[in-house]
Amino acid sequence: MSLRLGDIAPDFSADTTLGHINFHEFIGDSWVLLFSHPADFTPVCTTELGKTALLNGEFQKRHVKPIAISVDSLESHNKWVPDIEEVNSVKMNFPIIADPEKKVALLYDMIHPNASEKATVRSVFVIGPDKKIKLTLTYPASTGRNFTEILRVIDSLQLTANYQVATPADWVNGDDVIIVPAVSNEDAVAKFPKGFTSVKPYLRKTPQPNL
Repeated sequence: MSLRLGDIAPDFSADTTLGHINFHEFIGDSWVLLFSHPADFTPVCTTELGKTALLNGEFQKRHVKPIAISVDSLESHNKWVPDIEEVNSVKMNFPIIADPEKKVALLYDMIHPNASEKATVRSVFVIGPDKKIKLTLTYPASTGRNFTEILRVIDSLQLTANYQVATPADWVNGDDVIIVPAVSNEDAVAKFPKGFTSVKPYLRKTPQPNL
């Protein structure tokens, strides 16, 4: 059965390029970006993992731990890491899970047989400190992920977890947000001291409250 938003992310133990982990212990009180790639020594994956390493500072600012996975062996991962570092001029700074028996890939429904019976698709899971799945994305093997978008949705997830707001289309950090309909106008005055604008009775905009 596929995993859904709000489900507890399944726990597992696995070897990675940075040592053995228990996934829930790895999460700890952080957010986690778990993402799969089809195979080691492939061109798009090499750029994706390099981009993730280059964005290390952005992930740290958001208290997010990236962790990658494919169904290759630990030996294969370790041989591939120097290529990632060379191509992207970066030092790898996050773990890659070795899953040659496909245990984690199947647990997280990362293998879509109609796309490939052997390789994982480009799955993305954002998991909160409560171990619950907050976001899922699935890309085909032919399309590299947009990590600017992944950072954007993490910003939205973290903001909306702490305030009674939602983010509109194309929102980026710093833009106005929408007050959720469950908050009355009377309560909104107290909750959002920067004020708000009523575009429609159900659409009220307010400056981003955590800035």
